[in-house]
Order: sequence, then C-alpha cells, then structure tokens
Amino acid sequence: MSISDEFLDFIAASPSSYHAAHEVARQLEEVGFVRQDEAAEWSAAPGGHYMIRGGAIMAWFVPEGAGKHSAFRIIGSHTDSPGLVLKPTPDFDAAGWQQVAVEIYGGPLLHTWFDRELTVAGQVVTKDGVHHLVNTGPILRLPSLAIHLYRKDEFKPDRQHNMQPVLSVGTPDASVLRVVAESIGVAQDEISAFNLITADAQRGAVFGTGERFIAAGRMDNLSSVFASLVAMRNAAQQKDYGHEDILVMAAFDHEEVGSASRFGAAGPILADVLGRTGRALGANEEERYQMYARSCCVSADAAHSVHPNYAGKHDPTHHPIIGKGPVTKINGNQRYASDATTVSLWERACERAKVPFQRFVGNNDVPCGSTIGPITATRLGIDTVDVGVPMLSMHSAREMVGERDQVWMAKAIEAYLLG
Repeated sequence: MSISDEFLDFIAASPSSYHAAHEVARQLEEVGFVRQDEAAEWSAAPGGHYMIRGGAIMAWFVPEGAGKHSAFRIIGSHTDSPGLVLKPTPDFDAAGWQQVAVEIYGGPLLHTWFDRELTVAGQVVTKDGVHHLVNTGPILRLPSLAIHLYRKDEFKPDRQHNMQPVLSVGTPDASVLRVVAESIGVAQDEISAFNLITADAQRGAVFGTGERFIAAGRMDNLSSVFASLVAMRNAAQQKDYGHEDILVMAAFDHEEVGSASRFGAAGPILADVLGRTGRALGANEEERYQMYARSCCVSADAAHSVHPNYAGKHDPTHHPIIGKGPVTKINGNQRYASDATTVSLWERACERAKVPFQRFVGNNDVPCGSTIGPITATRLGIDTVDVGVPMLSMHSAREMVGERDQVWMAKAIEAYLLG
C-alpha cells in the first residue's frame, strides 16, 4: 500500500478527534505500544506507551538506558478540525423539513460545507457510563439556495439560520439521535450525553498530472498527525537510534477553538506526561526542569501555500508552494514559536532526511493564524519550532496538499526524532 493510500485510510478512519486518537492508538499498538492508565502507577519502562484523554492522544517511547539525564523530543499536532457541532437538543422541524441544530466549531470556510453529504461522528456516553465511538455515514446535507432566489453578488450565509443541515422531509418523527443510537446498537433513550461533529463523508483522492495532489477533509491537521504517527512508528522500531532521549508524540484536541481545555495544548496533558515520565525515571523536581531545558518540540500544523489567484496575500519574498517540501513557519510577533535556534534544529533534520524545505512569513497586511507551538513553549519553556505541509483551501470541507510533501514531512519528523 502506498503512503498516500495509507494516509487516505487514516483520514477515513478519523471523522472526529475521538476517532483520530483511537486510530493512532490502534496503529501504535501494532508496533508494541501499551496503554497507560492515568489512575495507575506511571510506567517509564523501555518501550512504547500511550494514553488517551478525550480526543487527544499522548504517546512516548522510552529507549534502553533512558533516565533523568535524558531529554524529551516532542512532536506536537492536533486531532480536531473545523466543522458543525451538534447542539444538545439537535432535532427540530422547519417548513416541513426535519433538521439538525448545530453550533459552528472553529473557523470553517462556510460556503464549502454546502451541497456535501455529511456524516455525524464523535463520542456518545450511554446511561451505563460506557463511551461509544460513532460514525453514522452520510445522513445530513446543507443544500444551497438556488441562484434564482439569491441575487446578491456574494454568498454570505447567516451562521445561525442558514447553517442548519437537513435530515429528512415530511417525516416528523425523524431524529438524528435515533440514527446515532441505531449506529451503536442502543435505544435512543439510552443516550446520556454526546460530543458529535459533522464531517465530509466523501473519501479523499489523489489527483493531478506531473505533481500529484491529495484532496480530502480534515487535513488541517490530520496531515501532521499522520506524519507524526508514521515517524513515531518507524523510530520506535529502530534498534539503536544513537541517543537516550524519550520520543513524545502529542496530538492535542481543541486547537481550532483556542486549545483551552483538558485535552488541549493550553491544558495540563503534555506537562502531566512529561512530569510523570520524568518522575518514573527517578528525576526529582529540579532534575525534571533540567530535562525540560535539554528538550525540544516540533509543532506541526498545516502551512499556507501560495495561491496562484491570490498571490498578493503572501509576503513577496517568501513564497512557499505545494510540491517544494515542508514549511518552516516564522513570525516576529510570536504567532509561531520558531526562533533561530529551533529553525536551525528543524532544517538540519530536513537535510539529514534529504528533504527540501521552505519558509513562510506573513504579509504585513494579512495577519497569520497561530498554533499549539507558542502555547507549548510558553507553558513548558521548551525550545519549539512551527512547521507544516503547504496547503490550499485551508479550513475548507475539502483541503489540498501535495503527495510528495506529505511523504517528506514524515521523513523529516523521523530524522528529527532519531537525531
């Protein structure tokens, strides 16, 4: 199977952050990683370990000989993507149609969500306390208003009134929660609570002549999660990688809404893993701070490729483009955590992997976004660099990256982990 097919399988298996975390865990278990119970004694035994908290997964590999003299080599990403989150009471009727009440999650390009078949995916908790993963398959759609009824120059949907998907028509007893319940084999009244989001139901595809592209939903930021997974999986199977640092894969949830949650980069999850691992290796508080001072982090999130129809939105001297390798993201106002030390660290890893690289700096008139990088660096004081594959249509229901860039990203991360 090609790396692109494997990537598309991963995206298809990850319609929500909860699914992405469990799919990462499943693949890591195949190479010997074992699940760590947060309520049990912490293990830093040689080998691979992981824990899942909500839609986030933390995985760490402890090499033979690791101890309080070691450092952490962290690769950070996030499992969530923009979409439409189901409200607690989602079913309602309008004009003879049965619809689903949703809340807009993050910053999706709203017009791209119209006229697509949508699945409902995420986590359901039943009254017996059991957690279920849900993926209904295509059941919803946001139909566009015909142009004959909309004569304005630009389509700007009202976020409250125009973004509610249809489920059925002329069927007053239709219920999205009934469909969800049936998909996990329980009665509707057994559902206690849920965290459910919509996702494009169409499978991703590879296309193009010459340079090959990948089109799919949720590549911001499953492109980085997958590249990190491949790199972590490969690095953990190396018999000897020449150092005794602990390798850490941190895939957070809720980045698209600010990261301020128990599962997000602004929460305690990464600090918990690093601190407890350090203690399990015999490090006291002072020695754990010393471990942090020796550590480094690559914050991997999608980067902006130059758009040929909007080239003026980019800085005139920095033109990253699909097909030319991973992008180092730099911002003088600290929207990214990269500095000279960490840029050099990352780009040396690219050179070891024989991977081309590019740099992104924003146009002064077009403010850039941010990532988990500055949050992680600020909370833990660990040297951090921001990187990502160049992408077009970011935050669309269906985004676009380069096939070679995705392969190169995994190779560069692996080189960084192996040192």
